[in-house]
Parts: sequence; C-alpha cells; structure tokens
Amino acid sequence: MPDYSAARYNMVEGQVRPNKVTDPALVEAMSNIPRELFAPKASRSFAYVDEDIPVAKGRYLIEPMVIARLLQEARVKPTDIVLDIGCGTGYASALLSRMAATVVALEENPELAARAEETLRELGVDNVVLVQGPLTEGYAKQAPYDAILIHGAVTEVPQAILEQLADGGRLVTVVAPDARMGQARLFQRTGEVETGRILFDAATPLLPGFEPKPVFQF
Repeated sequence: MPDYSAARYNMVEGQVRPNKVTDPALVEAMSNIPRELFAPKASRSFAYVDEDIPVAKGRYLIEPMVIARLLQEARVKPTDIVLDIGCGTGYASALLSRMAATVVALEENPELAARAEETLRELGVDNVVLVQGPLTEGYAKQAPYDAILIHGAVTEVPQAILEQLADGGRLVTVVAPDARMGQARLFQRTGEVETGRILFDAATPLLPGFEPKPVFQF
C-alpha cells in the first residue's frame, strides 16, 4: 500500500495551518489519521488535495481546510459529547474521536455506514457510536450534545436539530440558502439559539435531504 505520510504532512502544513487552524488536538488528529482510508480506493491518491471527494451519490468527503476550520470553531473539549450528522465514511468522526469523549455518528446510507464502521474499527477507534437514521432529524435519543457537526451544506438548519444542543452547545455547518456558494456558520445555544455567525465562505456540496424546499407558483 502506498505511503501517504508525506501527503498528510503537506496537507496539514499547506492547507490546515495556513488557514489559522491551531487547535492542538485537531492538528494532531489530522497529522496522524489516514484520510486516504476514508476515500474510495480509486480516489485515494487524491485524498489530500484541497477538494471535496465523492464517496457516494450526492455525498462527499469535505475538503480538509473546510472540515478543519469547522471543527476548530466547534471548540470541542475532551469531555464533550458530539453528534456528527451525515458522517459518510467516518473521517470527521475519526478526527472528533481524538478531541471529544464520545461521538455519535449518524448516517442514513447503509453502505456508507458499513464502510465507516469497518474503517473506524480498523483504526481502533472505540469512542464513536455509529447509528442509522434520517439525517434531517438528528439523533434526539442521545441529546443533548455539546457540539454538532452537519457534514455538508444545508439550505437551513432544522429547528429539531438545533434543539438537540445542550445549553452552551455549538453547531457548525455550511449554510447555502440559494444552493450556490455557502457560508460556514456557527450556531450557539445560550437559552435560545442565536442566529448563525458567519465564519467564512465555502463551496461545500449540499447534503441530500437538506436541499431547498420546492416553491409552488400559481
């Protein structure tokens, strides 16, 4: 199997650190977790480029810089319980496993869920719980969460998901109301959930199920 350690180093030094990602646990995780294992075998040589990599129909492994900045803005602590919505093949969950106490990884695509579970097991990750269900509903059974990541762009964040945040909890995702260029946003719950604070622009693909609602014209 090819050695991707140099590519991983270049990703961190060329894409992650220059974009003001300084969280020690996150940088350590991205420096050591083999991102290529979470990409399709035919795409592993592209695992460390600054682009979104398709992993299934309409689903992507989000580019390193975007996922790194989102996770840093989530301010995950070692005692946190985190929900990863749309975990896909499990890369963000693997990163979060090095930062949080427990990660609930939600996926509705059975094939992606199986791949994520297999890869996480192969890497010896034991604090990620993979569950299957509709992404747009979150996973209220284990709520409240200290942090929530929606792994893809959404036109808006469902209220049902925001309500799964603990007091002081943070939610990060990319919001693209017009389904074009989106903006990474941070939502925080302090009694009521504040309007998402804009962090940076991101051309992250829309997550299936979170597309614009049809507008009926008469």
